Amino acid sequence: MAGQRTSENRRAGRLAVGVSIALAVVLTDQAYKWWMLGPFDMAARGKVTLTPFLDLVLVWNRGISYGLLTQDSELGRIGLLAASIITVVILFVWMARTRQRMVACALGFIIGGALGNITDRLLHGAVADFFLAHAFGFYWYVFNLADVAIVAGVAVLLYDSLIGAGRHPDRVA
Repeated sequence: MAGQRTSENRRAGRLAVGVSIALAVVLTDQAYKWWMLGPFDMAARGKVTLTPFLDLVLVWNRGISYGLLTQDSELGRIGLLAASIITVVILFVWMARTRQRMVACALGFIIGGALGNITDRLLHGAVADFFLAHAFGFYWYVFNLADVAIVAGVAVLLYDSLIGAGRHPDRVA
């Protein structure tokens, strides 16, 4: 009985860490977007050069990553919102069940990023992207802080599945 309670306490602790990360990500993302769209007035500024390889621009993404599945209709926007919300629910269930703190943290980053972009779709009908990375005449896609959190979370999940699993061969996935 005591062992089960300890296991439940650990699981609750991992869930709390993941949820805290998700909240921090979504709040940071939305605060930054509010500042860029409001007081900084990115729409009026056009392109702002930060470094030789990074500019600030404003792009409204009506699709998913890299502008794929662009949706200009209300039905399309609702479809993307529904798919995003279902994904967040599935990731939350995974986070609630995981036995690994690293996985809970990674899922917190992904969930927080997804919630940041979902919030944009609800408030603006599209996702606000600001960072344009480029080098040697090649321009990558425009992204935001939520996207950075999602990529970081996926990278940690990949690390854990490829390298972390080898360090814990007895663990349950």
